[in-house]
Amino acid sequence: MLLLDTSGLLCYVYKSEPQHIQAVQILDSASYGLTHNYVLAEFVALALVRRFPRQSTLAFISDLINNPDIEVVWVDESLHREAVDLLMKRSDKTYSLCDAVSFVLMQQRGMSEALTTDHHFEQEGFRRLLV
Repeated sequence: MLLLDTSGLLCYVYKSEPQHIQAVQILDSASYGLTHNYVLAEFVALALVRRFPRQSTLAFISDLINNPDIEVVWVDESLHREAVDLLMKRSDKTYSLCDAVSFVLMQQRGMSEALTTDHHFEQEGFRRLLV
């Protein structure tokens, strides 16, 4: 099982990203992916800031939500609170709330790998697959 993070999805979707080929190879060979709605929100915001086409960005998110091989977790109050608690415990780190939700989910599911370029995953003891 593989966690799909914002940066990894950006690399997967957009050919101009330096790790596009690697991201495509990893995700296409994965049997199952997990992500959450905070990643999806962050993905849309980042893609728009980076001036990627809005329509293709939204089409990708729609396809991802409907993909039977990818589970999208919808963050509820309990998960949000756990993520905020993690952020408070790691005040020396620059984790985002989105990162913290990913870390909590990965711990809950016994996951170790993430499709990401984000070094914060390594700081929390996980393996980032796009280095």
